[in-house]
Amino acid sequence: MLNLFRNEHEGRPRALWRLLLQFVLYVVGTAFLANIMFTAFALFGETSLGGGAVERLAASPTFLAANAVASLVATLGSVWLAGRLLDRRPFSEFGLHPKDRDWWLDLGFGLFLGALLMTGIFFVELLFGWIRVTGTFETVGTAEAPFFPAILAPAVLFLCVGFYEELFSRGYQLQNMAEGLNFPTLGSKGAVLVAWVISSSLFGLLHLANPNATAISTVNIAVAGLLLGTGYILTGRLAIPIGLHITWNFFQGNVFGFPVSGLEPLGATFISIEQGGPSLWTGSIFGPEAGLLEIVTAVTGALLILLWVRVRSGNATPQTSIAEPPSSGAERIKALNTG
Repeated sequence: MLNLFRNEHEGRPRALWRLLLQFVLYVVGTAFLANIMFTAFALFGETSLGGGAVERLAASPTFLAANAVASLVATLGSVWLAGRLLDRRPFSEFGLHPKDRDWWLDLGFGLFLGALLMTGIFFVELLFGWIRVTGTFETVGTAEAPFFPAILAPAVLFLCVGFYEELFSRGYQLQNMAEGLNFPTLGSKGAVLVAWVISSSLFGLLHLANPNATAISTVNIAVAGLLLGTGYILTGRLAIPIGLHITWNFFQGNVFGFPVSGLEPLGATFISIEQGGPSLWTGSIFGPEAGLLEIVTAVTGALLILLWVRVRSGNATPQTSIAEPPSSGAERIKALNTG
């Protein structure tokens, strides 16, 4: 009889339960650390426990950066625990290969690509007269704050967000979905592609609660998830998505002054703008991620990733190893002890 909870051949829970249990670990860990962070800031930091404390902290770049560090720790912890107890795979097999020179080259390309794509959006909107530059090197919220200390908090924030969202959405979710979908009818390549689409759709839905979110913004962020996932499924490494995610957000909000997924820029911006133009193309108050211009940019970015991977490796096809279970027996134990 088929065991719905455990794969006896692999000696571990089935993919659905691994995904659910890792998600629970992530949510519990994030909530626990966020509460500690909130209490610490309320007692020793910028605000007091009382009415409006949540709203005041939500507008604090320092708190949001610290909260992003907490989310990063929770993600690392949940993926590491799930890897050892559920997946039975070493941490490095979740797309992290910092000892590999190619990993760092891919990271550099991802950082460059995110900056390039968002710069393209800025200049297209500027060319069509959809935005107007109103200032440079401005702090947000506190006019007296020096620019360079103020820009550090969003830099830390987006560095952490780029890392933990990619580890969670691509490194863990996409990989486990691909393993669970690796049926003979789909095959490993088909499983990777279907998992790519499903994980990107969930990525869009997770942003549905953001301020000013719409159905269009949700679809667009799912498309952005496809763009981010392209680098992962073609290389089996998280380097390109992490780099792309970091600079996409940072250049969007703190270089060019756009809202980032519905959130107004925090800390400081190199360029301040006034948004105009057709909201269907610009995304209006949600930012470029809710406009059709983002779709064009995502397709362009995916093509550039394909070109990069093909030039570097000579092959740009989905990595079927993503859909394969980890090594078994003595090899698995050895990998766990060294991973």
